[in-house]
Amino acid sequence: MKYVALVYYQEQLINAMSEPEWHALNQECIAGVERLTEQGYFIAGQALQSVDHATNVRVRNGEVLVSDGPFAETKEQLAGFYLLDARDLNEALRLASRIPPARFGTIEVRPVRELPPKDQTGDAS
Repeated sequence: MKYVALVYYQEQLINAMSEPEWHALNQECIAGVERLTEQGYFIAGQALQSVDHATNVRVRNGEVLVSDGPFAETKEQLAGFYLLDARDLNEALRLASRIPPARFGTIEVRPVRELPPKDQTGDAS
């Protein structure tokens, strides 16, 4: 089953890190992805730029509304994600606990919801 592990942390804590501390954390993440990949758990993932670079898009009554910044003010900001292939939720939680930024923030684990197949169009007769 597929699970998304959303990585949240306070950007202020990360911004306060020295360059060597930040580099070491990134190297831990890279090594962790390599291990997950070798073990067959890692499907995809990406780190995100800070919320200073976020742009929101909403459509209301057919009008496209664009605004700067994160969707909501929160204590922790979304920093990235891991898409994992795990046997069950317990295994996904175990894998998420090994994601290095868990020491600084929160890893939210959610099952992926598969969309139904595309409707077939056209006349079958």
